[in-house]
Amino acid sequence: MRRTLIAGMLVAAVVSVVIGVTASAWGQPNRSAGRSNAAPAATAPSATTPPDPAAPAAAAATGGPAMTADLVAARLATARYATSLARAKTAGYRILTKMIPNMGYHFINPKITGFDVRKPPILVYEHTAGGWELAALEWVFTSMPAKPPLPGAQYGVFGAACHYDDGTVVFADAQSKCAARAPGSGAKFNFWHPRLITLHFWVWYPNYTGIYTGTNPMVAAFNHN
Repeated sequence: MRRTLIAGMLVAAVVSVVIGVTASAWGQPNRSAGRSNAAPAATAPSATTPPDPAAPAAAAATGGPAMTADLVAARLATARYATSLARAKTAGYRILTKMIPNMGYHFINPKITGFDVRKPPILVYEHTAGGWELAALEWVFTSMPAKPPLPGAQYGVFGAACHYDDGTVVFADAQSKCAARAPGSGAKFNFWHPRLITLHFWVWYPNYTGIYTGTNPMVAAFNHN
């Protein structure tokens, strides 16, 4: 019954919670008024080099006062999770995906629905040499929002997939194709979801390709952690 309720929330609610497991799954360009977010490759920072806290604010400055207000609200609301994955878990977040290159590990709170910049259903973490660091917030939608929930919002796409309790993700176009156990790890099946629209918000780690871009080359140093 518990799994049925969670699955229902993820598929039927305007905001669900799910992410992919491979960079290629997120490789489709994000769109804003039909514009691609493609950017040239960059040299990744050292795993021991902390992000510039002013960078996200600088990126948001081009979005005007509304963007800045949303960024500040999001950072204030999630500051307690910035360097503490344990606090996020205590608040109800659980593993959703393992490491996704140029993104990170994703953790979901199934109880959070609807869009609220102060209550993201998904937290994206980097596993650094010094511990876990929050990098981005994420929301997903069952269809393209009629009105952007954030100023200048850009979106990605994630295909239908089966999710397992240890963060394993297997792409499948129907729940009937999801195995009861994850291949390799044997973790229990958690839920399946159809194709989804994704929205990232890089409020805790700079992303020169854009604050809404699905991937971030500046976190490549953590891809193997």
